[in-house]
Amino acid sequence: MLMYKVPVEVRPDDTGRVKITDDCGLACTFCHNEGTAVTADNQGAEPGQYTGTAGKTGRVSIYIATNGARFLSTRIEPGPELALALAALRGSITTREIHFTGGEPTLHPRLPALIHQVRNMGFTVGLTSNGENGAAVMDECAQAGLDRINLSVFGTSAVEFAAVQAPRFASISLAKAKLAALTTTIETALRTGIKVSANLVISDSTQIPRALRIVEEYGREVTVRFLVNLETEQHSRTAIRETLAALNAVPVRHIITAGTSDERTRYQLPGGRTVYAKNIRPIRLPETCTGCRFNNSADCQEGYYGVRMYRAKDGPYMIGVCIRRMDFCVPIGEFAMSPRAREIQAFRDDETARLTAQYPQAAPAGM
Repeated sequence: MLMYKVPVEVRPDDTGRVKITDDCGLACTFCHNEGTAVTADNQGAEPGQYTGTAGKTGRVSIYIATNGARFLSTRIEPGPELALALAALRGSITTREIHFTGGEPTLHPRLPALIHQVRNMGFTVGLTSNGENGAAVMDECAQAGLDRINLSVFGTSAVEFAAVQAPRFASISLAKAKLAALTTTIETALRTGIKVSANLVISDSTQIPRALRIVEEYGREVTVRFLVNLETEQHSRTAIRETLAALNAVPVRHIITAGTSDERTRYQLPGGRTVYAKNIRPIRLPETCTGCRFNNSADCQEGYYGVRMYRAKDGPYMIGVCIRRMDFCVPIGEFAMSPRAREIQAFRDDETARLTAQYPQAAPAGM
């Protein structure tokens, strides 16, 4: 375990990720699609026959060939069924925040209504987006109570953006339009008071200039977060260190999410701006992950990242704990009564206690 020379903040995990739609207007070559197959490309296919390679949509789902997914996801709608599902989740493990994912959440036609319902149930609401449709819905989302948006930033130029898209989407004109939409989404979200983060994966040293441009372009009002590319981990970590050095970044706090693999370090830049470097801890659930064929450093790149909720097409709400093991997904009612729910809660509590004792100088959570 690294010994940090900056204050350490321990935050118990209390977030549930909810995949509200499978629709997306991009076709990123590295997409895991929250572990599910692209629904539009697998209509009529039986479990075990789902394809994760680019179909008519041009989209991929990189783990489908091996993760045992047994259902296609469908759009989640606001209403009593969602309320019951979220109540069951909160009743089984501590849940204070709901984070919408997809697909692309801003393409959901009733996104503001979803946010309003979830906020009325007492949850904080965030979402992850590529920014392609944010400007059209951010005003209503802010009014409905959206707290924050995490934006995935794939580049500052059309060439960089197009390079990570499937061939049918890799046109410069389309990339320019998507980048313009991202910029407008950021401007709209900031104007409405929504907190904005920009997530940027740095794979190797060739991407350092891109990272510096993104900090310069977005970093004055947006929190930029550097993410490790787990496929090129050693080169990625080196590149992030070099980027931070080029920015004259000074570490001021390390944040650990107890009970999941998430951790990050906050850095201050000259002039007072902030960036984060995010890391994945090699965290595993003590019972669920034991004996798993993917439980090694090469295959289990995400570690245990937290619970995810889905709505199965023509089926129930489902809870999953791993995008590499979608065969672990079970209906919400079954999960709520299961030993796995108790394992997750106990793991969160034990890690919180252990880490707080390990770092007695830890800053109070929430600061």
